[in-house]
Order: sequence, then structure tokens, then C-alpha cells
Amino acid sequence: MIRSWLGSILFALFQAVLTFFFVPFAQCFFWMPPLKRYRLLLIWPRLNLWAARWFCGIRHRVIGLENLPDLVMPHIVLSKHSSTWEVLCVPLVMPRPLCFVAKKELLSIPFFGWGLALAKPITIDRSAGGAAMGQIYTQGEARMQEGFWVILFPEGTRVSPEQKSRYKTGGARLAATLRVPVIPVAHNAGYLWPRGIFGKRAGLITLSIGKPISPDGKEPQQLMNEVETWIEAEVKRLGSGLSDHV
Repeated sequence: MIRSWLGSILFALFQAVLTFFFVPFAQCFFWMPPLKRYRLLLIWPRLNLWAARWFCGIRHRVIGLENLPDLVMPHIVLSKHSSTWEVLCVPLVMPRPLCFVAKKELLSIPFFGWGLALAKPITIDRSAGGAAMGQIYTQGEARMQEGFWVILFPEGTRVSPEQKSRYKTGGARLAATLRVPVIPVAHNAGYLWPRGIFGKRAGLITLSIGKPISPDGKEPQQLMNEVETWIEAEVKRLGSGLSDHV
């Protein structure tokens, strides 16, 4: 328990200092083309994962890399969302730059929001209600034309791995509208890197990449059911990762 709290505090301090210095540095490169600027921004999550291993003993491995498709066709990544760890790791694994969906008010947060804006996220106005989905369609198609893939978290918010949340069909509807396959992603990060600053525990996180799923001939709910079934079964199969800690 003491190691968990101490490691979590040291990591939070490291992350704060890193963000404070890295964002102004990254803003100096605002003039770069979006894809090249994205590669530069990946330094931030890479250093965070390094710090998580050093301070908290959190390691990770990736399985299913053979399921990643060729780079020609755009894809939509649909990921389990039980931690902030996947926000850091998944972009480092995927073969193409990822475009996240973010509430537009997040961009006004000092340092963090400024850095997020450099990554060209899909920004939506939550108060727009149903019109927000239209914003995702329009911006998502534009980002894909620029060479990005889109990543969404069907659960909408971080959910403990012991809990069950309804998967929203937005990602499946986007895939059907743009006629692009989805890549399901599962992981067990929620056991070792739970929501909040504290509680990080030493162990091995496994990120599992599933085979691309085509939306052809499927209703959005049917497609999302297929994605949900694979992700939830895979999370259960992976276990907590706690027994692998050193």
C-alpha cells in the first residue's frame, strides 16, 4: 500500500512537471504538418509510460499485432476504457496517427488542453445533443482524409473492469457511415491503473488487439454487439495482471 501511494504521488508529480515543460516546447512546432507534429507529440505518452514503470512498477506487453491491417485503408479503433493508461499506450502501438474525440471545453485547460489541440482531435459540443454525432461524422471523415485513424471509447467514460457498462453505438454508426472497418482493443489496465491519482499497482498490463471487423451488411447495434462481446471476453481472459508483478 505504501509503495502504491508513494509511486502514484511521484508519478503524478513527474507528469505535471513534464506537461508544464513539454507543451510549450511542442507549441514551437505548431507550423509542422499534422502527421509529423503528431509523431513529435508521441514523446509525451512515451515518457509517461517510462515513468509509470520506474515509479509504479507498471509494465506492459502487446499481443495481436499481427491483426493490424495494412496502412492503405482507414480504420476506427474501438477500445476498452477502464483507465487513462490506454490513452497513452494505444497511440504508440497503432500504425497510423490516432484522432481522439474530445469535448471542446477540454482544449481550454492550461497546458493539457493546449497540447491536446496540437493533436487535432475531433472536438464536439456536448450541449448540442444529437447534433454532436454529426460533428463526429464530419470531422472524422476530414481527419481520415488527412491520414488519421479515429479512436473512440464505446463505454463513454472510464469503467472499472469489475463493472459492466452499456456500449454506445456511436463508433459503429461512424464505421457504417464512412464504410471503414473497426479494430477492437482490450486490456486489463483498470486493475493496475485505476481511475484517479492514487491506487497504481505494480504488475503487467496486457493490451490485446483483435481482428478488424467489417461493418458491411450489419446494423450499428449488431456491429457494436460483436465488438463488445470480443472486448469483454478478452478482458476477462487477460485477468488482473497482478500475479505477474515484480
